Amino acid sequence: MPSENRRVVVTQRFFDEAAIDYLQQAGCEVVQAELPEGQADGNLSHAELVERLQGAAGWIVGHARVTRDLMAELPGLRIISRRGVGYERIDLAAAADLGKVVCIAVGGNHESVADHTIALMLAVGHRFRETQANMIDGNWSILLGNDLYRKTVGVIGLGRIGRSVVRRLQGFEPEILALAGSAPDAQFAGQFAVTFVNFEALLARSDYVTLHAPLTAATRLLIGKDALSRMKSSAYLINTARGGLVDDEALLEALWAGEIAGAGLDVYLSESDPALTSITRSLIELPNVIATPHSGASSQEGIARTNMVAARSVVAVLDGGAPPEECLLVDGR
Repeated sequence: MPSENRRVVVTQRFFDEAAIDYLQQAGCEVVQAELPEGQADGNLSHAELVERLQGAAGWIVGHARVTRDLMAELPGLRIISRRGVGYERIDLAAAADLGKVVCIAVGGNHESVADHTIALMLAVGHRFRETQANMIDGNWSILLGNDLYRKTVGVIGLGRIGRSVVRRLQGFEPEILALAGSAPDAQFAGQFAVTFVNFEALLARSDYVTLHAPLTAATRLLIGKDALSRMKSSAYLINTARGGLVDDEALLEALWAGEIAGAGLDVYLSESDPALTSITRSLIELPNVIATPHSGASSQEGIARTNMVAARSVVAVLDGGAPPEECLLVDGR
């Protein structure tokens, strides 16, 4: 049955008019949380989240921690719809126990992240940051960079983003390596000339290693001191997936020691562990690091698509129906 309460609270920035209009046309009251400049909902305390979510039936969330205690204080909250695809900050077991629905916005931003990944590869390989900094100082001497053309690219994670990166790489005529998972897709591999290898071979052979795996117990700190030591000294590490995949302190030491040539980073371990903020600061100050603030999915087009996917899931649940199957994580109803 349709929900009588159709109050939807949005704690994400850049929630566009088209998505707001869609919710309102579906009979929802849309409330956009006011956040301090430069802050995201992940910076809000438990008490602040409870205050903003009072009376909400739907919540469109970004990076806030969705805990059992929080959900227990919001008995009227029926659906938590994440504008994004990562869900490690949501207690899914608690959501099921407490009768909540949890969705992610699959298919909205993977093309944007794939674009961003290629941009980081090119920027760090061609030393754009170093060159522009020199030019600002009046030094127009040429720094020799490295091509992406016909290089070996190791792709860790062949989900939507990883596959989109592989498609974009075709024009560079690379050798593409990928980890051989439990059920490698032979059809995709044949179409896009992907060779499945083990982890050690991928690290040893790749000129660029790009991460697109989910953050799980098995992948946490996948790229640590040992993995970095197995990479070429001329190789670049690209991370547009999750900060927890990389031991940032080990990465900093590897870059200081010249064990790898550089890195392109959009995510950081300090996002989940503020004690590592100084490590992040040291990383982004290095001349051979191209850094962005977890903005790989944040193109105007990507945000608009993802907003709409998240909004459609909310409306489906408040109408008493089911959200798209690929978006549904938990249905505790």
